[in-house]
Amino acid sequence: MIGIESVRYALRNILHRKGRSFLTVLSIFLGIATIFIFVSFGLGLYGYMNDLLEGGSGDKVMVTAKGSGGVPGLDSAFALTDKDVRVVERAGGVYESTGVYMKIAMVESRDEQKYVFLMGYDPKVPIVMDIGDVDIAEGRELRTTDTNKVTLGYNYMIDDKIFSRGLKLNDKVEIQEREMQIVGFYEAIGNPGDDANIYVVNDAVAEIYPNDTDSYGWIVARVDTDNVDWAVDNIERGLRQSRDLEKGKEDFSVDSFADMIESYAGAMNIIVGFIVLIALISVFVSAVNTANTMITSVIERTKEIGVIKSIGGTNGEVFGIFLFEAGFLGLVAGVIGVLLGWGASYTGGVVLDNLGWGFLAPVFPSYLFVSLIAFAVLTGAISGAIPAWNASKTNIVDALRHE
Repeated sequence: MIGIESVRYALRNILHRKGRSFLTVLSIFLGIATIFIFVSFGLGLYGYMNDLLEGGSGDKVMVTAKGSGGVPGLDSAFALTDKDVRVVERAGGVYESTGVYMKIAMVESRDEQKYVFLMGYDPKVPIVMDIGDVDIAEGRELRTTDTNKVTLGYNYMIDDKIFSRGLKLNDKVEIQEREMQIVGFYEAIGNPGDDANIYVVNDAVAEIYPNDTDSYGWIVARVDTDNVDWAVDNIERGLRQSRDLEKGKEDFSVDSFADMIESYAGAMNIIVGFIVLIALISVFVSAVNTANTMITSVIERTKEIGVIKSIGGTNGEVFGIFLFEAGFLGLVAGVIGVLLGWGASYTGGVVLDNLGWGFLAPVFPSYLFVSLIAFAVLTGAISGAIPAWNASKTNIVDALRHE
């Protein structure tokens, strides 16, 4: 157990060697800050994906055509039709299904034109709108008879986001040169693409694109949450039979939303893990630097160690002094590192939110602060353990003779 006087002595030595102590602290806190930044953003993304699953997406299955070229529904050679919707709905484990159009549309307001994504859905089976778990911010949802009305993403309300002047309820916009009335705006989703979407009913798609409604972008089905895999197998089997395809040669894919989220999470685990590994290598190098600092300190203070022992200092007290110094440097580095990491993450989150990428916001659980500070202290203590042990075993006579 290290006493108060030993603590004061250790702190004086740290202050006496300010330059070396600063470099030791610097090498540790940069690694801690890096880990904090990436873990906080990673936790934010994991939380966002969990919210999607818990908010009404866990029972959803999506059917897409494999030849969609990145934007579902734009390649009519791989069409998903009403016949496919009926096949999906008849599959075991499926409660309901619906076709969803995805188109590129020109939207015009006050002589300003923008090209955005248009989604057409059936308000009688609005399960696609449950996926994002986003509510109406102003106005109302679409109704089946609203063939000349439209709901818009959040950014249309904001000046200089989509148009120079934000739009309001009951304003008129032209979609593919067809005038439509705005009846609602959705809440912010958190990325510029989704918050710039426009939504119409399926019957309106047929009027806006009279020669281009032969392919849905998606078929979305609501399935039994206890038998999702069974439902997926039944859908695949039914579509293969309906489209006369052999197993393994499907021109479509069927994925549960939970599997899609799991796939994204797996990719993110690899990315975050790789970055954290790099940061841990930095911390390891810092630990070596700390050990080198402590070894040098022991050599420089050999005569002091002899004096401490000659006036009654025990091996344990000498060991405690040097171990405390190493651990204290780790503590300072940990505190600075988490504060720096928090500042950078918070600033990054604000910038991303202002750019419309709010779903990328970091989170700051208390255990992240505590665990990283503890990790930094442990790193410092482990790095200083061997030099501290060697210092405690220094022979008094040899130490007093040391020059």
